[in-house]
Amino acid sequence: MKTRTLNHRIRLASLALIAGTGVAAGSLAHAQDQGTVNLAYVEWSSEVASTNVMAAVLEQAGFEVDLTSLSAAAMFQALSSGDADGIVAAWLPTTHADYMERIGGNTEDLGVNLDGTKLGLVVPAYTDIDSIADLNDNADNFNGEIIGIDPGAGLMALTEEVMDTYDLGLRLRSGSGATMTAALSSAINNEEDIVVTSWTPHWMFARFDVKYLEDPEGVYGGAEQIHTVVRQGLKEDMPEAYAILDAFKWTPEQMGEVMLMNQEDGSDPYENAKQWVQDNQDVVEQWLNN
Repeated sequence: MKTRTLNHRIRLASLALIAGTGVAAGSLAHAQDQGTVNLAYVEWSSEVASTNVMAAVLEQAGFEVDLTSLSAAAMFQALSSGDADGIVAAWLPTTHADYMERIGGNTEDLGVNLDGTKLGLVVPAYTDIDSIADLNDNADNFNGEIIGIDPGAGLMALTEEVMDTYDLGLRLRSGSGATMTAALSSAINNEEDIVVTSWTPHWMFARFDVKYLEDPEGVYGGAEQIHTVVRQGLKEDMPEAYAILDAFKWTPEQMGEVMLMNQEDGSDPYENAKQWVQDNQDVVEQWLNN
């Protein structure tokens, strides 16, 4: 488990940077010690982007923030137990539906923070097939395997359903978001066929020429949304943090800007999030002045 605490020194440095860029005095009025907000997330590029942006925004409002990277199952359990105050990483109504059903009584769904997501199997654009139904007849082209992400992810459970529905003879290889994109990059550089589990928004669609395989049986479902979910009692315990989390809404294009920044060699997701927040104060003010 990876944990990062955004400490007081970093918080003050961030506020000084914001002050130096001419942020309105009303924003700086937020900058007082409000307590610590614990945010959990999964190591998907989309959730790394959104969670770090939310951390930077909460920090601007005067909170300290603890970020904890977990598996999907552990993330929802931490939310249910109160070890995490909130997440901005719940994919609904399909991907994380089972987790939400298990913990629903201990949490509050604040609704959609990003619309227009999608799940599925992705191949390079040059790959001859266009449908999941064609995978069996071309299994050798893909070394008989589908490259997946972390085994606890809802996307992996859905992909297992896809394999059953289409009676696929390929193996589903688990790993992580990073190993999946590394395998995709290597295959494309060598003009080889590969099939990976993926989702939108993701930086791969800006970096590589890839396509979703059609899902005629509709196992992956339609478009999804990413929701913000908080623990029960957060509204009473930390009303301002609750209000900011409740107001957080952005677009796939905005998320994509941060994800691409995070792909630069040596870049730090939190520093990138701070830069994005600094450059988009008009958007951030809508979340702060809810």
